[in-house]
Amino acid sequence: MAQPAWQDPEPLPLDTAPVPEYGTGSLADLLPTLVAGQEVPGFTASIPELTPADRNCVFLIDGLGWEQITAHPDEAPFLHSLLPTSRGGTGRPITAGFPATTATSLASVGTGLPPGKHGLPGYTVRDPATGALMNQLRWKPWTSPKVWQPYPTVFGLADAAGVRTAQVSAPAFEQTPLTKVALSGGSFLGRLAGEERMDVAAQRLAAGDRSLVYTYYSEVDGAGHRFGTDSDAWRGQLMYVDGLARRLAEQLPPRSALYITADHGMIDIPFDEQSRIDFDEDWELRAGVALLGGEGRARHVYAVPGAQADVLTVWREVLGEQFWVASRDEAIAAGWFGPEVDERVHGRIGDVVAAAHDDVVITASRNEPHESAMVGMHGSLTPVEQLVPLLEVRT
Repeated sequence: MAQPAWQDPEPLPLDTAPVPEYGTGSLADLLPTLVAGQEVPGFTASIPELTPADRNCVFLIDGLGWEQITAHPDEAPFLHSLLPTSRGGTGRPITAGFPATTATSLASVGTGLPPGKHGLPGYTVRDPATGALMNQLRWKPWTSPKVWQPYPTVFGLADAAGVRTAQVSAPAFEQTPLTKVALSGGSFLGRLAGEERMDVAAQRLAAGDRSLVYTYYSEVDGAGHRFGTDSDAWRGQLMYVDGLARRLAEQLPPRSALYITADHGMIDIPFDEQSRIDFDEDWELRAGVALLGGEGRARHVYAVPGAQADVLTVWREVLGEQFWVASRDEAIAAGWFGPEVDERVHGRIGDVVAAAHDDVVITASRNEPHESAMVGMHGSLTPVEQLVPLLEVRT
């Protein structure tokens, strides 16, 4: 029955938000599963569909979600041909984790922990020690990496257990705090050219009887943000990375498993007022808000003291048909950040958390001009953002 015109719309029920598959099929479960198969102490195989291998290689393509591969068989013939191999031959994706954003996902991959444990629960979050927003991708303002993320990486633990471990990525990433807290352990080998990364990754994979190699490519995500996933520039990047994946697969040494995955998917957002809600120009959404964190499709909202309940009420009234809008406690209880949230992480999560359901973003034109101008966006709990491939090639 249609609602009467005078009746306020009902907000989206929080139990309709898809929760990432923490513990059985998320990015945080990948490396623990691989090193458990290599007999590294302290780990269990969380993704039961995967078969152990002596040599494991993870190729993470930034921004290339499951739905982008399925929709582009002509531009990505090799990756598309591997779809039936995903998740141990089930032909199914895994999930990124919330929010579906690079800093959070890379930390989940490298630590084997969900966001509520490793403590990078968004693109920008409030540092409870200072009250200021912390950009966890660019690590600004600087804070002690080991204080912010104290857990060891899977790479470090595997290396200590005798697994030959290496990361092969752009040289600029070697000394970044995000690499230190998420992807360090063993050898870092910086290579500029994508083809060289693939060649070196294969060489390092062959260098040990047990080996774990991680390599990464970022420009699919970059083209999506700048031009959108419906652009020639993005398709060109997809074609290029498809060739890189094939190049690496053709060089795998014996007893190897290559896993091709991503940190999140992406969705193009139209440039109109209905699709882009500008927080900086909306007095209702700004009322009682001290800081706006996160990103367009996964917002952390920090209220001025005493205004938390009012901010939650207003955000639900204004956005509740288009976003899942939860209080901090509700988002934690729903498992958005994993089954547990460490005490040190609790205050980093917004008093209100807003995750997009529709094709819409909350921009901040004055405070976030660069991010507000992006075409492609990500971060929320929808399948296009959450579902990522776990394609497999074995020798």
